[in-house]
Amino acid sequence: MDHRRRLLIGLLCGLVAGAFWGGVFLAPKLLAAFTPLQMTAGRYLCYGLASAALLAPGARGVLGRLTLADWRDLAGLSLLGNIVYYVGLAVSVQIAGVAPASLIIGLLPVTITLVGAQKNKKGPGEGVALRRLAAPLLLVAAGVACINIAAFQTAREVGVGRLVLGLLAAVGALAVWTAYAVWNARRLAATPRFNSHEWSLLTGVVTGLLSLLLVIPAFLGGVSHAATGWTLFWGVSLAVALGASVIGNGLWNAASRLLPLSLSGQLIVFETLFALLYGFLHEARWPLPLEAAAIVLMLAGVLWSVHLHRPAAEAHPAE
Repeated sequence: MDHRRRLLIGLLCGLVAGAFWGGVFLAPKLLAAFTPLQMTAGRYLCYGLASAALLAPGARGVLGRLTLADWRDLAGLSLLGNIVYYVGLAVSVQIAGVAPASLIIGLLPVTITLVGAQKNKKGPGEGVALRRLAAPLLLVAAGVACINIAAFQTAREVGVGRLVLGLLAAVGALAVWTAYAVWNARRLAATPRFNSHEWSLLTGVVTGLLSLLLVIPAFLGGVSHAATGWTLFWGVSLAVALGASVIGNGLWNAASRLLPLSLSGQLIVFETLFALLYGFLHEARWPLPLEAAAIVLMLAGVLWSVHLHRPAAEAHPAE
C-alpha cells in the first residue's frame, strides 16, 4: 500500500473513530441517575460480551497465538485505556459538564505527540520531527484554551470547587489515556501476529473480564431505579460499547498502524470536536464565539499537521 493511500485511509479511520468516541461524553449526561462506577461496569460488560461474540468464530486460532506477554499487556491496556479512563471521564462530565471535560481531554493530541516523541528519541524518528509540529500543536493548544475560557463562562451554576474536582478527574483521564495510546501504538507495531480488529476484540474480552470485578461494588445496594431507568441504562451502555469500544477502538487501532504516532495522536482532536457537537445538540444551542474559534483552531492545527506529514514521511511497506 503506497503512502498516500495509507495516509487517506488512516485519516478516515481516525475521523470516524472520533465520531463514535465523541458520544462517550454524552452518555454520562443521559445516565445522570447512575454512578460513574455503574456506567463503567455496564459499558465494559457489554463490550466484553460483544467482543467475545465477534471473536468466537476464529477464537481458537487467535487465542493460540497469544503469549503470556500479550495477556499481560492486554490487561494493562484494558485497565488504563478503558476502565480507569472511563471512570475519570464519567466523574468529570457528571460534575463539571461536557465542555469542561472535553477541554481537558482535548489536550490528548498534544500530550500523545509529546510523549511519543520523547519515547522516540533513542531510536529512528517516526513521522515528522517534533520541532516542525510545534506550530500546529500550538494551534490545537490555543483551541483548547478557548474552550477552557468558554467552559468557565458557561459554568456559573457549578461551584468553583466542584468544577475544579471535575477538571482534576479529566486530568487523570488525560494522563492514563496518553499512556494507553502510546503503549498501544508501540504494541501494535511490535505485534504483527494480530491485525487491528483482532487486537481490539482481545482488548474487549480482557476488559469485560476486568469489569466483572466492578459488578458487586457498582450494583450492590445503592439507589433503586425503575424498569425504564434500567432499560435506558443498558441501552446506552450497549450503544457506547458497540459504537465507541468495538467500532471506535477497532478503527483507532487501524489508524495507529497506518499512521505515524506524530500524526495519529493528533487525530483524537476529532473526539473533542464531535463531543462538543453532540453537547451543543443535547443543549439545543449554537456554539459560543470562543467555542467556534476553538473548533477552527483545532481543525487548522490537525490539517496543518497532515500537510507536514505528506512530503516528509516515508512510504511504509505494503502489508
